[in-house]
Amino acid sequence: MSTDNDNGTGTGADARREWQHWHEQREAVVSSSYGPLSLTGTHWLSDFPEGRIPAVPGEWREDGDEILLSARAEDGVTVDGKPLTGTVRLTADHGPIHESRVESAGRRLVVLRREGLWAVRDFDPGSEARGAFRGIEATPYDERWVVPGVFRPYERARSVRVENADGRERGLGLAGELVFDLHGGEHTLQVAVEDDGSLWAVFADATSGRDSYRFRFLRPPAPAADGSVTVDLNRALLPPCAFADHFICPFPPPGNTLDTAVAAGERLLAGA
Repeated sequence: MSTDNDNGTGTGADARREWQHWHEQREAVVSSSYGPLSLTGTHWLSDFPEGRIPAVPGEWREDGDEILLSARAEDGVTVDGKPLTGTVRLTADHGPIHESRVESAGRRLVVLRREGLWAVRDFDPGSEARGAFRGIEATPYDERWVVPGVFRPYERARSVRVENADGRERGLGLAGELVFDLHGGEHTLQVAVEDDGSLWAVFADATSGRDSYRFRFLRPPAPAADGSVTVDLNRALLPPCAFADHFICPFPPPGNTLDTAVAAGERLLAGA
């Protein structure tokens, strides 16, 4: 058995056990205190020029490449674990949600910047969605959904404008194409390359919007030197916006809607 990574390279019973562990870990992460189910709002500061965001304590104002957060004692805001009375300068948070700098009554107030615009995200462990979570519907592991693929990088990285889940259009960076055979035909997905070398695709297929969420993510491991890579569709992922409406997930870029059914991996929230 090979267990070089978490992307499922084992075979037979070992691979099924690996997938089951992966699935259980996914549900644990999703339902954790500051997982995606706890996001109750993404508030763009451009919508609140006066600096006051309803239901979010403090006063938030843009100041070039920083945010100015002002709070009074009664706001109950802490920064880096210390009560804030006055004003502090903040930059965008990039680490895990539970390590973000601003907290209020157990909620994490995360600073976000996208394409020059600032937002505050409110992660509340007591969210209604987290309390209602009943699991992720996923197809049990089937080795027929594990196929060889090839990554073909572009000469230059490119960006395309795509609609996001919040209705706004944003740039999506793409580094190459992932080519693989499935159901007797060749298929291609445009992909990004993550910092660790792994790939990331946003895709839809013939099940999207019916037997599965309207689109999903796929995260194959880093390709080998010759571009070869294992494509394991058993690990197709629900995007964060499947768990909370306040995420801004990108829709699939042109060409990333497969003309075949991928009845594998995560499909829907249980009970949805």
